[in-house]
Amino acid sequence: MSGIAGMYLLDGRPVDPTALAAMAESIAHRGADGRGTWSEGSVGLCQLMLCTTPESLDEELPLVDEGRGLVLTSDARIDNRDELIEFLAIRQDGRPVTDSDVILAAYDRWGDRCPERLVGDFAFAIWDRQRQVLFCARDSFGVRPFYYYRSDRMFAFASEIKALLSLEAIPRRLDETRVASYLGRTELDSASTFYQDIVQLRAAHSMTVGRERAAVRRYWTLDVSREVRLASDEEYDEAFREQFVRAVRGHLRSVFPIGSLLSGGLDSSAIVGVARKLLADNGGSRLHTFSGVFDRLTQCDERSFINAVVARGGVDPHYVVSDRLDPWADIDAMLREQQEPFPGPFLFVRRAFCGLARDLKVRVLLDGSMGDAVVPHGLGHLTELVQQGRWWSFATQVRVLKRTVYRNYTVSLRSLVWERGIRPLAPVLLERAWRLRRRASAPYRRHGWAPILNPSFARRIHLAERLADLRAGFAGPARTAREEHRRYLASGLYHSFGVTGRTAAAFGLSASHPFADRRLVEFCLALPSEQRLRQGWSRLVFRRALADVLPDEVRWRRDKSNLQPLVMSMLFGSPNRALVERTIFEDARMLTDYLDLGALRDAYRRCAAWERRGGYASRSEVQDALQVWRAMILTLWFQARLGEHGKRA
Repeated sequence: MSGIAGMYLLDGRPVDPTALAAMAESIAHRGADGRGTWSEGSVGLCQLMLCTTPESLDEELPLVDEGRGLVLTSDARIDNRDELIEFLAIRQDGRPVTDSDVILAAYDRWGDRCPERLVGDFAFAIWDRQRQVLFCARDSFGVRPFYYYRSDRMFAFASEIKALLSLEAIPRRLDETRVASYLGRTELDSASTFYQDIVQLRAAHSMTVGRERAAVRRYWTLDVSREVRLASDEEYDEAFREQFVRAVRGHLRSVFPIGSLLSGGLDSSAIVGVARKLLADNGGSRLHTFSGVFDRLTQCDERSFINAVVARGGVDPHYVVSDRLDPWADIDAMLREQQEPFPGPFLFVRRAFCGLARDLKVRVLLDGSMGDAVVPHGLGHLTELVQQGRWWSFATQVRVLKRTVYRNYTVSLRSLVWERGIRPLAPVLLERAWRLRRRASAPYRRHGWAPILNPSFARRIHLAERLADLRAGFAGPARTAREEHRRYLASGLYHSFGVTGRTAAAFGLSASHPFADRRLVEFCLALPSEQRLRQGWSRLVFRRALADVLPDEVRWRRDKSNLQPLVMSMLFGSPNRALVERTIFEDARMLTDYLDLGALRDAYRRCAAWERRGGYASRSEVQDALQVWRAMILTLWFQARLGEHGKRA
């Protein structure tokens, strides 16, 4: 991914070129193909360039259009560029039309409403000299990052937090609510960061910044009223396939080798199957695939599914033996790259993939992230069957589904009957009684927040009230499959894009997510329930539509690999235990304001016997392990942050 940064000094001071240069230097890893700056009076923009598309080789950013008085800095790939070029009649004599040309022409035509017309991944800022405003926008799912700081004197933005922290005027105050959100694994505010004064422009939002005020506007939202109705399964399959192939094709527009993660699951395998066919049809290069395999933790291994995909040809496969990697060897580098505590424990494996891809000169790395959210399992259809009185159909599907492994756990008959059949129709008092019973039996629910949180800290930031407000936004269980799908998409499960994007950028790559295609998402949300779930088969239209690109053993699999042993091994396995114990029992004392150290150490002790029991871990032990892991990462981040403070001082 490219990098962007800039500032608008609202008090009229001229931009200091050294400050702009410092912002650019802090994210220099995003600029393998050059760096550009532009300034005029109180406005300055800079660009770190990573070329991927054919047109980007001729792109010069920031892009200055003197005739229209516009200047653009952009990190973008526009997927509907051809139709926009035709509609806007864009012509560039002597050079190709770049994606930046398209963005600037769209702004010139539609002004602040231009993001509504753009399909793809983008984060950009346009200085409008005539209006004296800086217009900023971020794509529909926040694939490309956009952080900003605003005070009475200054507005500054950048692709990464570290660029903003390079400015002396921006404070480094900790956002304690974000600490609670992280430890509790709850997204209290999708715009916040661990720095109180630095926030993200939310996905599908734009912002217009003037000297007197800044206006933030949502330009796109999910529409649950739309429904696709076709005559047959075959028509649904054809329509889905068209949408999915178009989404993947947009991410293959590259003059450099292309890679794709391949886990053996349905989502990554589908991307690989379509991408290799498109590349072959266009006479292009073979697709590089990157897969994690396991020699010791065989419960995690997906080799049989990966090999079935690879056996169809058209790919150059590459493997990382994930349980041979040291998960803590590069923790300092990971914290520097992320600038914040990161949410997932498997980042060290992704970094290994990125290192391999960089060595192979790959620049675009495809990823199946968000697949479950875009093409969901459709369990909300069970609730619809109950509401319609179709109990026999409900029972038939439940009997089949109880054999499915969903999110690493086998779906139980009891949970399906309650969650999908009784709970949505239950009186409020019965629902409350069920919640009280669950809290009494599970330590993670007694207080409504993570047990390792210091109770006085939780009370000080009014965490219970914040969680209540969050739950109030979802009044009761969803009563339709489409509403459940909308909530899933809106819940922010794809905020991991920021983590994966920063990791890719550190290795000179562009993280690419075909499922985050607005047209594909809108189509899947509009599908009828029976195309999501039928006769106990979830994601049915997805499985049918890609019959010719997926091996049957992958297309009809019901389970997912269980990566829980890897979590337990990296925390409680013999090689890593000394580091973890020192962090939890000694270093974490610096966080007594936020952590209940007694509860944290109890959680550790409950998991410590994992290795002696032959590697089995219960669901509650995995929850304990994830609490320990997050407390450890937070502690290490605080230590790194204190070190940075010392350097800055």
